[in-house]
Amino acid sequence: MWDMMMPLCSGEVFTTGRSLHSLSKVVSEIKEQIDDACVKAFQVDLSSYKSILSFKHSLQQWLLDSDLHCSVQLLINNAGILATSYRITTEQCDQMVSTNYIGPFCLTKLLLPLLEQSPIASRVVNVTSFTHRNVSSMEVTRETISGQWFSKLSSYPFAYVYEYSKLCLLLFTYELHRQVGLAEKSHSVSVIAADPGVVKTNIMREIPSCLSWLAFFVLKLLGLLQSPEVGITSVLDAVHAPPETSGVYFFGGNGRTLRSSQLSYNSKLAKDLWDASSQIFLERQLAAQDTT
Repeated sequence: MWDMMMPLCSGEVFTTGRSLHSLSKVVSEIKEQIDDACVKAFQVDLSSYKSILSFKHSLQQWLLDSDLHCSVQLLINNAGILATSYRITTEQCDQMVSTNYIGPFCLTKLLLPLLEQSPIASRVVNVTSFTHRNVSSMEVTRETISGQWFSKLSSYPFAYVYEYSKLCLLLFTYELHRQVGLAEKSHSVSVIAADPGVVKTNIMREIPSCLSWLAFFVLKLLGLLQSPEVGITSVLDAVHAPPETSGVYFFGGNGRTLRSSQLSYNSKLAKDLWDASSQIFLERQLAAQDTT
């Protein structure tokens, strides 16, 4: 599964992921379906700011070397893991929160200038999950945003952490929509959330196989389980929506939009999350400068 995909105005498509093997497989599958596809793959670990920053520099250098317009037309943040244990990154954050939310936040902030430089309307699509509805309350602190708070619990609440990270991504989507609406140079950038629904992927690979099999079996009986080919339709709906469409939540394909949870529309919570996340982003920028 790819973590992120970015088409450029010139027709090139960039895909990123942690595994070079998976990236090679994705690129091969695309080229099998489209003979003249121009696809470039980059290895990126979204739980690491150092890796994200290295990718940004590599992308800009590649654009320069290829004599391409230094801009991005579309950014799809699709990264997501379901870790069953607490794992701390080198930047002292929970790995699942970092991969599912902080990484996409930092990446989008770094690439926003390239999106703004696009000669045609550009877009950010954040792939979230209906499970965000299970989060009924949320407190924005440094410990919760970084995921460090979860290490203090007797057992790691992996399902809740996943749901929490997807709510953060949704709050970020709506706040970025508001922010670009206020910035004159960003008026051509739209921001959309896409929710594929229940899709049979390998995201539950850390769950005991008997439990994941049972979960998929029940979901299939209920008619809720979708193949990746069907699940991707909500993302495609978000990608192909008119340029003026922004700040909406696509769910389940067929061009359907829904209202997300009531908590996700809390503008004060979204602004507090934005400010706290921006502080983490700034600290990582400064730390990166100190090491260069």
